[in-house]
Amino acid sequence: MIRLWGLVAAVLLLALGGCKQDPRTAADDDAPAPLMWEIRDQSGEIRGWLFGTIHALPDGARWRTPLLERAIEQADLLAVEIATLDDRDGMAQIFTRLATSPDLPDIGLRVPKGSRPELFGLIEHADYKPADFSRIETWAAALILAQAGDNGDAANGADLALLRDFAGRKVHEFEGAESQLGIFDSLPETEQRDLLVAVLEEVGANEADPERLRRAWLKGDARTLETAASTGLMEDPELREALLVARNRDWIGQLDTILTSGERPLIAVGTAHLLGPDGLPAMLAQRGYTARRIQ
Repeated sequence: MIRLWGLVAAVLLLALGGCKQDPRTAADDDAPAPLMWEIRDQSGEIRGWLFGTIHALPDGARWRTPLLERAIEQADLLAVEIATLDDRDGMAQIFTRLATSPDLPDIGLRVPKGSRPELFGLIEHADYKPADFSRIETWAAALILAQAGDNGDAANGADLALLRDFAGRKVHEFEGAESQLGIFDSLPETEQRDLLVAVLEEVGANEADPERLRRAWLKGDARTLETAASTGLMEDPELREALLVARNRDWIGQLDTILTSGERPLIAVGTAHLLGPDGLPAMLAQRGYTARRIQ
């Protein structure tokens, strides 16, 4: 689901009040092992760490590991997508300002006729009415509806927890809430509608096992996560470029500056940003670093 991309799931959950929780999904009997990489330079010296986050977890979910705790202790700074995840009011204001416009078409007219039953069913499941989206732009409707059925809570998100770990220490923000939401807001309407349809398809595909990707994240199941990061809405070339690849290109420039400064960062971003040929580990390799998976 979209929560793995690092694409404003935390913003929405915080701004809109979170989701219901199911305590049956809160714990996992297996030892946690979320994906993590160690960055070394050409001399073999450790220069930092990459950790793939998830933005919403049920109460009681165990995800910390000794390797992560060691990186938290040894890192000089934390690098994240958004540094103000605990500013609920501020993010709600940004979302409201960017997400609303007057005189929008009915929400049902923004998807193909064949997708309307799924759209209206999901709207009802999420305790909304179609009229509630009369002033909500299509991209924002897609993100709101993407959270329907998610039992996690952004208050338990790994990124927010790490920000609290680094309270009083240096934090680098790759883009911030306004810039991240602005990426969606700047999508052409045709792509916003593609996003909405993709969300409907993903929600439907995950109905049978809504915890599948959360389990994969906790276990460090790279194969399942890589598949999720390259299918669904990420099969759309324009959406993939705007929501993932272009952002990684921007981040790698900032990250290179940090690494060349001599500071050792813990980079904690949505897991999809770390996977495949467009992921940050691959981009680091192109710049002469070695990113070796250690968890």
